[in-house]
Amino acid sequence: MKIIFNDSVIDNKIVEPDYESEFNSAKENGFETEIFSFEEIEDGNINNALKFIKTCEKIELGIYRGWMMTPKIYEQFYNGLLKKNIQLINNPTEYKHCHYLPESYDKIIKETPKSNWTKDISKNSILELSSEFGDKPIIVKDYVKSEKHNWNDACFIPNASDKNKVLEIVNRFIELRGDYLNEGFVFREFIELEFLTEHSKSKMPLTKEFRIIFLNKKVVQIFNYWDEGNYDSEKPDIDFFQNIAENIESNFFTMDVAKKKNGGWIIMELGDGQVAGLPDNANRNKYYNELNKNCVEHRV
Repeated sequence: MKIIFNDSVIDNKIVEPDYESEFNSAKENGFETEIFSFEEIEDGNINNALKFIKTCEKIELGIYRGWMMTPKIYEQFYNGLLKKNIQLINNPTEYKHCHYLPESYDKIIKETPKSNWTKDISKNSILELSSEFGDKPIIVKDYVKSEKHNWNDACFIPNASDKNKVLEIVNRFIELRGDYLNEGFVFREFIELEFLTEHSKSKMPLTKEFRIIFLNKKVVQIFNYWDEGNYDSEKPDIDFFQNIAENIESNFFTMDVAKKKNGGWIIMELGDGQVAGLPDNANRNKYYNELNKNCVEHRV
């Protein structure tokens, strides 16, 4: 099994510094590691992007570890690696399934906040979608990310029926996302969660959330989502979320779950396991050890 990391912008022969600890942990725990140029692949230069990766004699499985890619770029990356006999753990359809909320929403619809979405960012479209929530509080995000660290300016809308506020928040959100806007925008019903603390820098409310990582439908590890606040020793019901994971059309993905203020748990969102970040509190060495054990157990 190969783990394929993106390189450093400064030196394309070394790993991106943000992933250096993971790169070292992967090697220490039995994985082969490779490096490619993220910038070259974004520019459409697939051959240059993969020039340091040798062609395998036979098909080998791989896991990408690095920055998020659009589904279109991921498909080029996937196909380029296939020509070198490296098959990423998620094909382009599986990648998109967990990377874009609208793709997997029907799989988690009973356990996640009500959501709707559109690629049409016109005023009429924005107001039509927001009206479906009545006067409930909502948040806005794109198909992948929100501007949660700009909570009051570009994320949280206290009353979905307040048209002026809806337009103000959405326009600011679109402005901040700029060229990084993923596909369109999504409205989600705001559910009150168990409060932990305020973020030390952005002052956004931090709530009791966890990131569960699944490989081959089995839990690799579960992490506290935030590095601040007192989690105590409470963990979500893994068996419950394990059952839901069986229906997710991906081999390697994350499931972010949160505890509601009035008790019970919800799924916040899914993510492709190759591009979802590890929290700062995560023990990288332990994580790659568990990942390798799961690979060996399931002969990945």
